[in-house]
Amino acid sequence: MRKLREILRLRHEAGLSHRQIAASLRLSPTTVTEYLKRLEKAGFAWPVPEELTDRELERRLFPPAPLTRTRPLPDWPAVQRELRHKGVTLGLLWNDYITEHPDGYSYSRFCELFAEWLGEVDVVMRQHYRAGEMLFVDYAGMTVPVQDRAGGELRYAQIFVATLGASNYTYAEATWTQQLRDWIDAHVRAFAFFGGAPELLVPDNAKVGVKSPSYYEPDVNPTYQDLAAHYGVAVMPTRVRTPRDKAKVEKGVQEVERQILAPLRKMQFFSLADLNREIRRLLEVHNHRPFQKLPGSRRSLFEEVERPALRPLPAQPYEFAEWRRQLLGRDYHVEIDGHYYSAPHELCRKKLDVRATSTTVEIFYKGSREASHTRSFVKGGKTTASAHMPKHHRDWATRTPERYRRGAERIGPSAAELIKELLASGPHPQLTFKSCEGILRLVREYGRERVNAACSRALALGTLRYKSVRSILERGLDQHALPEEPPSGDSIPTVHVNLRGADYYR
Repeated sequence: MRKLREILRLRHEAGLSHRQIAASLRLSPTTVTEYLKRLEKAGFAWPVPEELTDRELERRLFPPAPLTRTRPLPDWPAVQRELRHKGVTLGLLWNDYITEHPDGYSYSRFCELFAEWLGEVDVVMRQHYRAGEMLFVDYAGMTVPVQDRAGGELRYAQIFVATLGASNYTYAEATWTQQLRDWIDAHVRAFAFFGGAPELLVPDNAKVGVKSPSYYEPDVNPTYQDLAAHYGVAVMPTRVRTPRDKAKVEKGVQEVERQILAPLRKMQFFSLADLNREIRRLLEVHNHRPFQKLPGSRRSLFEEVERPALRPLPAQPYEFAEWRRQLLGRDYHVEIDGHYYSAPHELCRKKLDVRATSTTVEIFYKGSREASHTRSFVKGGKTTASAHMPKHHRDWATRTPERYRRGAERIGPSAAELIKELLASGPHPQLTFKSCEGILRLVREYGRERVNAACSRALALGTLRYKSVRSILERGLDQHALPEEPPSGDSIPTVHVNLRGADYYR
C-alpha cells in the first residue's frame, strides 16, 4: 500500500500536518490520523526498511476485518446536471436511484441530502496561503508561433506558468509540447528559478500530471510523483472542473497572457531559445511591477516572505524518468524503446513497474526493486543478468568453445587435442557443442586418465565422435596398446573400434 509509505514521508520528511497530508493524498484527516497511529503502534518510523514490501506493511497494519454494509450515496453532480433537462424532477431521479439501489435512501431523505449538498457546493471561500506552502502550475491557453528559419514551417509553442501562493511570484517559459517530458523539465527549471521548493504542488487534472482524473481520488502520474519525492514536495491536484481550486494560477495565466504574451504578438521568433529569452525579459518586468492595492511588488514580497520559507533544492536536479507498466513475458525481458532488459524469471507473467531514465532502467514488483540495468539504446539488443536466468538457461549461455577447451585441458593433452579438432571440424563450433559436452561428462563415469587414453586412441583412429570415445571406454580398448601400423594399405587391422570380436557371439 504505497500511501502508507507516502504518509510517513510527508509527515517526517516533508513535515506536513495531518490535514495537508490528507489533502495531498485524497484521504480524510481522520484516516491519516488513524494510519499514523497504527504505524506508531507497530513501531514503524521513517524511513521504512527497504526489505519490507508494501504488501507485508499493509498486512501488519490492517488485518482482515468483516465488511460493513452502508447505503450507497447518489452522484449529486450527476443529479444536478440531469435537473437542467426539461421535464426532469427530483422524483424521477429518485426513482432511477432506488431502482439501481433498492436499499438506498427514502425520497424525503434523498431530497434533504441533495439540499444539503447544494447548499455547500456553490459557497466561495477566500483562500489564505502560507508562505512557501503552495506552487500552482498550469499551461496557458494561448500559444506563440515560432517559424523555422530554413523551411518556413510554423510551430506553436506552449506556455507553462507557475505561481507561488503567498507572493504571486510567477515563472513562465515556452515548451514545444505539453507532453510529460516538457511538463517535468519545466517544473525542474521553475524550481531553479525560485531557488527552492514549496510544500505542495497544485496542478489541475490534466492527464500529463494526473494518470487517472477523479473528482475524489485522482491518481498522480508515477513520473510526476517521482519528481515530487525527489524535491520532497507533495502533489495535490485540484478537483475536476473546479477552476476555483487553482484561482492563483488562473489569475497568473491571465496576467502572463496580458502582460507577456500579448506584447509578443507582433514579434517574429525563429527558435524556442529566442522566445524564452524575450519571455524572461518581460517576466522580470511583470514581477517587479508594483501592486495596485498593496505596497511592494511580486518580487519584493517574494524576497521578503516567500523565499525564506521555500525548502532547499537537492544537490542534483531531477533526472527525467519514464514509468511504464509491463507484463513480463516468457523470455523474462521487458522492452524499452526497442531494447530488452531482463528481470528475475520467477516473475514471468507478472505485471511490473519499469522506471527508465537516460542512464538506467529499474524494474519493480509491488514496490520492491527487482532489477537495475544500464540504459542502452541499441535497437533489438538485450541486456541480461545471469542471476535472472533459470539454471538450464545459464548453463546454455555459458557454452563457448573456450569453455570446452579449458575442460578438455583439465583431462589431459589427448582430450585437449581431440576437442580442439572437434570444434574445428564443423561449419560452426556450436554444432559440435553437444558432442564436446558428452565427451567431458565421460569423466564422471570413467575418470580423467581413461578418458584421456580413449581420446588418444580415437585420434589415432581418426574418429572424432562422442560415440567412438564412449565405445572405446565401454569395450576397455583404452587399456590396450594401439595396433602397430600395417606394412601395406591392403592389410586389415585385427583390433578396431567397429570390430565386435569373437566374444560378441557367445
